Amino acid sequence: MTSSAPIVGFDLDMTLIDSRPGIRACYRELSARTGTYIDADLAVTRLGPPLGEELAHWFPAERVDDVAELYRSIYPEYAVAPTLALAGAREAIAAVRGVGGRAVVVTAKYEPNARLHLSHLGIEPDEVVGGLWAEQKAEALVAHGAGVYVGDHVGDVRGARAAGALSVAVATGPCGVAELRRAGADVVLADLTEFPGWLGEYVRVAA
Repeated sequence: MTSSAPIVGFDLDMTLIDSRPGIRACYRELSARTGTYIDADLAVTRLGPPLGEELAHWFPAERVDDVAELYRSIYPEYAVAPTLALAGAREAIAAVRGVGGRAVVVTAKYEPNARLHLSHLGIEPDEVVGGLWAEQKAEALVAHGAGVYVGDHVGDVRGARAAGALSVAVATGPCGVAELRRAGADVVLADLTEFPGWLGEYVRVAA
């Protein structure tokens, strides 16, 4: 990364998008199709880790892979339309481009479904990489040369640190400000509406 052209990574769920309404609807449909009780309201308070970790709360281990495949197959129909862009999401991507940089979404979500969300909401990063969680995210961040990673979860902080990137956390997901700071976030913002101002100052100081 250079100071004139920062490459910034962004998490997806609860960083750029509020996927809780869509994921709640998808879990309810999954429950109906499998005949297995899933507390969808509880599940959407734990967004961030890979799908299999949540499904393991409701299904025996030998069923998790098959149920995950079913979940991903019904996801476009039930989860995409109800999902909303979080405040400042589009502006955050635009801010990166405004300083000559590139924006890369790195998420644990199944990549085709991540791309559906972004397309539906008109959020247009330069790259999208799915299927990576916590320290695994460093693979994509390093590959794309990201010097900053923005996320809402302590797992995102861990991913940034593993990549040697600056960790910018937003308190819009399941982890509060204090928890994000304890995890080692370098910067904690209330939400992405604060990001363009922060980025402008970051680039100015770096220059």
